[in-house]
Amino acid sequence: MAQSIPRKQRFDQNQVAEQEHRHHDTHQHDHDHDHDHSDVHAHDHDHGHSHAHGIGHHHHGPNNRRGLTIALGITSSILILEFVGGLLTNSLTLLSDSGHMLSDAASLALSLVAMWFAAKPAAPNKTYGYYRFEILAALFNGATLFLIAGFIIWEAYHRFLNPPVVSSGSMMLIASIGLLANLASAWVLVRKSDVKSNINVRSAYLHVLGDALGSVGAILAGLIMLLFKWYIADPIISVLVALLILRSAWGVIIQAVHILMEGTPITINSEAVKQSLLVIEGVRDVHDLHIWTITSGLDSLTCHLLVAEDADDQTILQQAVDLLEREYKIKHATIQVETSRLQHGDMKV
Repeated sequence: MAQSIPRKQRFDQNQVAEQEHRHHDTHQHDHDHDHDHSDVHAHDHDHGHSHAHGIGHHHHGPNNRRGLTIALGITSSILILEFVGGLLTNSLTLLSDSGHMLSDAASLALSLVAMWFAAKPAAPNKTYGYYRFEILAALFNGATLFLIAGFIIWEAYHRFLNPPVVSSGSMMLIASIGLLANLASAWVLVRKSDVKSNINVRSAYLHVLGDALGSVGAILAGLIMLLFKWYIADPIISVLVALLILRSAWGVIIQAVHILMEGTPITINSEAVKQSLLVIEGVRDVHDLHIWTITSGLDSLTCHLLVAEDADDQTILQQAVDLLEREYKIKHATIQVETSRLQHGDMKV
């Protein structure tokens, strides 16, 4: 019976780079990749590991923390103002917006806590560290937006039946202050944080934008009531704001769940990755391809490359690593190279 001799060769260049990364990075990361190859077929194996350099700073750096901290201070101050103002003016729009701001303050604080957890070093039982805590925080923030929107709609329903008199002038003044504060918080997050690619920061940012919408709604409702004494405008606009909040929250929840289910990153087409690897000279097949997101800005990949018998394994491995980083921004990849053997008309793979 034909037998293949297992060969375990490490990709020295990446191994040296990994050692340098562990020496210089302030956050230590342990990456354990366990592969069970108790296949009934025989294999020749080359294992290549390409690890991201400096991934400890990819999404929870000081700018993100600073932006969230400033936004938290602004939000907490306006929260008190709108709550007291809502009680004094009898405005559901202001009260609902203050409730939303309470959730915002909690979400901003949670996002900061998540960043602190994510910065903790990896442990033997958590080889990727605590990166996923940021995704859990984003999921929680999205869920709280749903609860707040539901509360606003419920209160609006009762006010539709019997619209109360609202001190529209005071309501507009307080809402205007709240709007300016929310816009300031949003500006700080955009300027100081990674709103675009960090789902944790973006979920907090959406909370702040929801507050801004609530303030705009309160100003509009106050203006209508001031001019026309049409007090039902308060619950109507509150519902409209709640629906906008729900739309934003749904997007965050869907993305967070997708990451937790280890789905392929929305920015990457797995079939396109496979075809790109097949273009490398000497690669005959790509299988067991898995691509997932650990946390925002940190994607991982594992796959097996079946190469021709006379191919240079290490050259192919280096080309694959370079291609993944250059074209797909994947810096953390584990690639196993397998060499096929053809003897007596039977292919052993």
